[in-house]
Amino acid sequence: MALPLHLPDLNEGTLPLSPMALRELPPRPPQPWHQRLRELLVTYLPLVLMLLLALGTWWLVRNTPSAEPPQDSSLPREEPDYTMDNFVVERFDKDGRLKLRMQGDRLRHFADTEFIEVDNARVRAVAAGGRITLAQARRALANGDGSEVQLIGDARVDSSGPRGEPIQFRGEFLHAFLNTERLRSHLPVWVQSQGSEFRAAGMDYDHLSGQLKLDGKISATLLPSSTRSAAPAGGRK
Repeated sequence: MALPLHLPDLNEGTLPLSPMALRELPPRPPQPWHQRLRELLVTYLPLVLMLLLALGTWWLVRNTPSAEPPQDSSLPREEPDYTMDNFVVERFDKDGRLKLRMQGDRLRHFADTEFIEVDNARVRAVAAGGRITLAQARRALANGDGSEVQLIGDARVDSSGPRGEPIQFRGEFLHAFLNTERLRSHLPVWVQSQGSEFRAAGMDYDHLSGQLKLDGKISATLLPSSTRSAAPAGGRK
């Protein structure tokens, strides 16, 4: 069934505005400057805050110091932690007697190994029985307690044998073990005792037993002596 369509009468309600009527509306009055500024701030304030936050973050990242990489304390250091010039170092035993005296032009101490390096080293060692050993070299390396001294470059050791006879050692390298009273070298050496001379490619001298072992090719000049104790115990003459 069709329903009747009711169209409003033109006299009912409000008539729509024509374009001519729109053009005749009065213009919007100008706003005060502080009101316009407030509206601008409200509109752009979030953007300004975000920009300031981004700039602050960039500044912090740029000026924050970078963390240093962790250092491996097990690696040896090449630089000494302290040095001394024209020095004298002395060590004493538990009874207060002088055990070792070392002096030189310059000392360098290495904390990681507790070794000391000495230029133009001169050493005076006193054994338990009072025997004195003198040593010198262009350079020396000693451990922390002074029980081992490596003499490097024009090395020489002057001491006495088991019976008090003088004995001398020369070479480019001599390794002294003061606690066990041994002297070794893997480089050519020259040994003199009681007028006899020995030359060899290496040696191992044990003062407590009085044995001198010579290694490699050996040349010797022997003088007859019933008191000679530093006889070679290895190699060939």
